[in-house]
Amino acid sequence: MEEEQEWSIQQIAKLAGTTSRTLRHYDDIGLLLPSSVGHNGYRYYGQAALVRLQRILLLRELGLGLPQIAAVIERETGEVPALEAHLAWLRQEQDRLARQIASVENTISAVRGGERLMAENMFDGFDHTQYKDEVEQRWGKKAYDDSDRWWRSMSADEKAAWQQRVSDLGRDWIAAAESGIAPDSDEAQAVAKRHVEWLTGIPGTPAAAPGGDVKGYVIGLGEMYVADPRFGANYATSQGGTHGAEFVRDALRVYADANL
Repeated sequence: MEEEQEWSIQQIAKLAGTTSRTLRHYDDIGLLLPSSVGHNGYRYYGQAALVRLQRILLLRELGLGLPQIAAVIERETGEVPALEAHLAWLRQEQDRLARQIASVENTISAVRGGERLMAENMFDGFDHTQYKDEVEQRWGKKAYDDSDRWWRSMSADEKAAWQQRVSDLGRDWIAAAESGIAPDSDEAQAVAKRHVEWLTGIPGTPAAAPGGDVKGYVIGLGEMYVADPRFGANYATSQGGTHGAEFVRDALRVYADANL
């Protein structure tokens, strides 16, 4: 019988866009065991382990923590049905992103051409309710209700201004990360200050709640930016990987430790 192919931990880390350290951590907590371990202690992964890793990474993109991911995987009776369900969600996301792209392209075209903007067409695909379950799981139903009420109360111009603020922050973070400055530099800390001010202005978040743990929330979000590709993509630099997200995380931690 042909021997099953296995890949080294370094190969899998590179292919999956993660790190050997992360894979070793998954092994330590029992989330992803290697298929075999060589006499030299090196971990190797076969097909079943790769399928499980794909599920883990998909669930991480949904924002689930490692304990929740372990619970979800253990509840599932088969990998194929689980992947089929996630594939259906990804296709929905693909459609939503395609509508967002078309919406932004139309806005750019209208602005460049001096045409009148159609507010009702500018937010196609920007459905914040898609994160309802995730927000309620992380921070409670009231957090979602407060933020949802706040978002719906804004005019089209106010929503556009808010999205521009988010875009400006992302642009400035990327520029800072690519410039080579240190996370604790004055320039980086100025962006971190703006970031925290933005967070504390969003109703429903722990950062906006009276007496909330703003410091813990900011530091936790910084870690999430690195761990969750959905957030990390907002800070992607030319260096690739999680370099930009790591810069944001480190700068936010310095700011939180000094000011919150």
